[in-house]
Amino acid sequence: MLVIRAESIEDHSDVRRVVESAFGRPAEADLVDALREKASPTISLVAVVEGKVIGHIFFSPVTIDSGDTVFGAIGLAPLAVLPANQNQGVGSELVRQGLGECRRLGHDVVVVLGHPNYYPRFGFKPASSKGIRCEYDVPDEVFMVTELKPDALAGRSGWVRYHSEFGKV
Repeated sequence: MLVIRAESIEDHSDVRRVVESAFGRPAEADLVDALREKASPTISLVAVVEGKVIGHIFFSPVTIDSGDTVFGAIGLAPLAVLPANQNQGVGSELVRQGLGECRRLGHDVVVVLGHPNYYPRFGFKPASSKGIRCEYDVPDEVFMVTELKPDALAGRSGWVRYHSEFGKV
């Protein structure tokens, strides 16, 4: 049975293994390690089956800078599932429960840089449709946003600025 729960300190090495396996390199795992230390607040959930961590999702703060004002949001990154457990709904459940936790903690806006055929099922839309742009030069369709509170972005626009650790990936 799949269990989604908050990450504990004891999970760190398992999370690192999952993230490295999913991405095929250590950069994203290094990012998670760095953000745990340097970003706040964060949300970190693990997917567990029979006591084994098979998936992980991480959320950390971002800012949206319009030039006149700056407001906070939260960024989803990374999402990782062990290759042997992909395409079984594990990632989807991590996203659903992660967004629920974001909502519970009072976050109104979540951004993600990800696959344009995956994230819309969770309410994500191209961020440009809401006047939101990414600080990184990425294709428009892969940078998305969702409002966890209706009209949270009404009258707002700007550039999303990620924690400086993202620049190292």
